[in-house]
Amino acid sequence: MPAPAFLLPSHPLDPRRIDPQFVREARLLRDLGGEHHLVDHDALLAGDARAAVDRVPAGRGPFWYRGWMLPSDRYAAFAAALAERGGHLLTSPPGYASAHELPGWYGVFEGATPQSVWLPLAGAGSGSGDRGGAGDGSGGEDGSGGDGAGIAPPGPERLAAAVAGLGGRGPAIVKDYVKSRKEEWGEACFVPELADLPAVARVVARFVERQGPYLAGGVVLRRFEEFTRVLWDATDAPSGGSGPDRSQDPGLPDDGRGGRRRAVESRVWWLDGEPVLVGPHPDLPGSPSAPDLSGVRAPVRTLGCRFVTTDLAERADGSGWRVVEVGDGQVSELPRGIDPSRLLIALLAA
Repeated sequence: MPAPAFLLPSHPLDPRRIDPQFVREARLLRDLGGEHHLVDHDALLAGDARAAVDRVPAGRGPFWYRGWMLPSDRYAAFAAALAERGGHLLTSPPGYASAHELPGWYGVFEGATPQSVWLPLAGAGSGSGDRGGAGDGSGGEDGSGGDGAGIAPPGPERLAAAVAGLGGRGPAIVKDYVKSRKEEWGEACFVPELADLPAVARVVARFVERQGPYLAGGVVLRRFEEFTRVLWDATDAPSGGSGPDRSQDPGLPDDGRGGRRRAVESRVWWLDGEPVLVGPHPDLPGSPSAPDLSGVRAPVRTLGCRFVTTDLAERADGSGWRVVEVGDGQVSELPRGIDPSRLLIALLAA
């Protein structure tokens, strides 16, 4: 079988050029002897998958996609359009959905990740399709979300049942199947006490409103856990110090000089059940990244997806590492300052 080629998003204003976010990966691929072609991400989102792949040579492949997030239904249309041209993606549409959306991977990782419940919402999409950072966990094309028209938040009875499913008490996080609004921590993400049902409803309603047309699947309530933190200053460099921070507000100065206490997460890139690259989370480039993978390898293999990422954080009490998020590796962002050559070499050899 020929070596896989890569499909990268084209520049939104010039379909003959590479999207600036992926120029570095394209150069590394070229240096490694790899092949890449361009696809139109905006056409994929618009539902015109055939037009999106018309610059991909017929009869080529197999392919890895490296680009912006796609809703799961748009990814399936992408795969079908390539198949019409005699090519195929190495990550199948069901595999993409399983890694990309929390309900697809949660059952496999249950016990290794914070307890979660979810409520599907009528009118919600099947996964984010914005250009706001591949795998960055934030919402909205410009970070602001949409107007939420046509998507109603869950009613009080459904929310009460979901809260009961988490034990009815304690702090929690609100997100959708793919993303949170962590930069709006106190307004649209963090619930200090689940027993305060009116407060839960306010945060959930605000989250749904802010996600708007980018809301993926439904609302997830996720048990809040304390993770080890570092003081992160305005120059994007860790300045030492760790320990739990109950507020966990990413926008709240912590040291009087603009520093913030941020949870330290590591991103691990897995190919066929083996870790091939470990680094910091893109939100904290340069932070320490030496996670314990002993409890993660088995569920990654059980999930059965070829190319995935896991974001891991250590509990503040030192009791172990937790899976914060799972993602499809094709749409997971690389942190600044990390050399992805080892990852690309492995993908080319897959």
